[in-house]
Amino acid sequence: MKAFFKAIAILFVLVMVAFCAFLLEVPDSKHGSDRAIKEWEVTWADRFDPNMSVEELESLPGWTRVQKDDLTPQAPDGTMVMWVKFKIPQYKSGTPALLFNKLYGSHVVILSRDGMIYESKRKYKYETNTILLPLDRSVEGDSIFVGINSGSRIGLQGEVLLGDFGEMQTSYIKNNMTDFIIGCALIFIAVVMLICSLFLRNEHISSWFSLCIIILSSGILVITYSSFLYSLYGKFGNIYVALFDISLLALLPSFTSFFESIIGRGYKAIITKYRKFQVGYSLFCLLFMLINMLSHNKFYNFYKFASMNVLGAIMIVQFILLITVSTIYMIRGNQEAIIFSIGFVVFAVLGLIEISWFFFKSTYYDLFLWKWGLVCFVISLIIIIGKRFVRNHEQVVEYSKQLEMFNNELQRSEKMEIISELAASVAHEVRNPLQVTRGFLQLLVAKQNSADKVYLSMALEELDRASGIITDFLTFAKPEVGKVTELNVLNEFIHIEGILVPMANLQGGKISVHIPQDLYIKGNSSKFKQAFINIIKNSIESLHGEGEIQIWAYEKDGEVSIHIKDTGEGMDEEVLSRLGEPYFSNKTKGTGLGLMVTFRIIEIMNGKISFTSEKGVGTEAIVRFPAIKNALGPV
Repeated sequence: MKAFFKAIAILFVLVMVAFCAFLLEVPDSKHGSDRAIKEWEVTWADRFDPNMSVEELESLPGWTRVQKDDLTPQAPDGTMVMWVKFKIPQYKSGTPALLFNKLYGSHVVILSRDGMIYESKRKYKYETNTILLPLDRSVEGDSIFVGINSGSRIGLQGEVLLGDFGEMQTSYIKNNMTDFIIGCALIFIAVVMLICSLFLRNEHISSWFSLCIIILSSGILVITYSSFLYSLYGKFGNIYVALFDISLLALLPSFTSFFESIIGRGYKAIITKYRKFQVGYSLFCLLFMLINMLSHNKFYNFYKFASMNVLGAIMIVQFILLITVSTIYMIRGNQEAIIFSIGFVVFAVLGLIEISWFFFKSTYYDLFLWKWGLVCFVISLIIIIGKRFVRNHEQVVEYSKQLEMFNNELQRSEKMEIISELAASVAHEVRNPLQVTRGFLQLLVAKQNSADKVYLSMALEELDRASGIITDFLTFAKPEVGKVTELNVLNEFIHIEGILVPMANLQGGKISVHIPQDLYIKGNSSKFKQAFINIIKNSIESLHGEGEIQIWAYEKDGEVSIHIKDTGEGMDEEVLSRLGEPYFSNKTKGTGLGLMVTFRIIEIMNGKISFTSEKGVGTEAIVRFPAIKNALGPV
């Protein structure tokens, strides 16, 4: 459900981007529809002669009146020369100018009675023209003629605006700057990402570099598709057309490569195979383009078939393949596939709408929504790569925590090993002379007067305490559990409670035990009691007066959990993290061996122990052992 809402949020953002883009793309015609020329006359000619006079043009046969929204009249077979005629109305003030929003042709001339006032001759295959033409006052009320020669699309589409040159120029630039802003922003992002790729690890290079190529190619496509660029700097048109084709040929395999590295290779590595095919075909088209350019477009028709018709079919197969594989991964719960599918759906819907309208208009339509769909798609890809990096960062943090935990465990193991070796080599040697000394002191106690007995008794107590410490050393050094039997947790705590209740009462505390009858574990009874007596004694000593110690247990997920919670003084984080370390104790006369032995006993019995504590509130110890079923059945 959480992933579903994330997907809805991403879809909403992408749709809003596309909608805002559409609003930005709507042409600004606020300068008045009364200055719009909405109809003109057209005719066809067998040859294109830019030097024809107005009289010769007027005498051409077949002039037909056309409205701005009408389709271009059908040209006679083999004729690709059109002449357009319309009258310039009176303009009251300012410098008049004409704005042709969309005019299709490779060679365009504009004539008046005074001769040629504009000419654009393109040697490259890009027919869309946007023309802003300042006029002389002398042409007002007269007709002007627009001659168009083209090898494919031809004609005047949309309305022709008449207005003040300054205002028209502002509108002209404003309506065409969007493509440059989008394209330059994408190129800038790609360059920054390429610089950042120098600092990435090898496992991220493939997806990151593919995304950089996708964004860079998309930016170049958006800029080089704009007619504004060809109108301002038309002499570099061949370069723009070549850049458009190169970007498209780089975009498609990079797109598949990014999908492969982020989403997956697909069934029987079909994505990988298709990506290799695309790389090969793109290289073939690049070589074909180079040959066509060197031969001055002698092979243009063949190159057009390879780079438009065949490449279009390859793109359709690519999109179907990627969305199918993405859907499969999405069904399997892959969140990155969900994000990819959302971005692709936005791109595909906008593209489908435009392509349908493109063919409805008989190709007399310039696509513009596709670039906003592409931007939305790129955003979804950036979200995917960002999500991947966030996940990698989280993994690094998790690995760091685990490494720190393993390092602490290793240090603890090394300390335990040192203590074990020390205890094993020293404890027996020290215990023997202690026992001999104790025996002689006992003989002296029996023979001495009462005044000396006090000191001798104190010496015996200290010897017993030293012997207990040595016993703890031996227990730690050789932590054999001994005879393992089936232990009833409640019965064991009944004995422990009988031993420790008097001590708790003496401190002013109270012990309460709530343990079910049917909890069983495997272990050694005496070692079990020793471990929990050490834990509960620490809780009693932490009370410092009145307080309560609660003991309860239960079985969950195949484990018996035993909780010991007191209302004592508690511990801070630093002390809590060092519990169980050799020689560490927060008691004045403590050695730290008691809790260390407790940890070792629980470890040998396949148990786990953990502590939670808060200063001034109390401490809770949680011990877990593997649960077993009572072999004798319910008691």
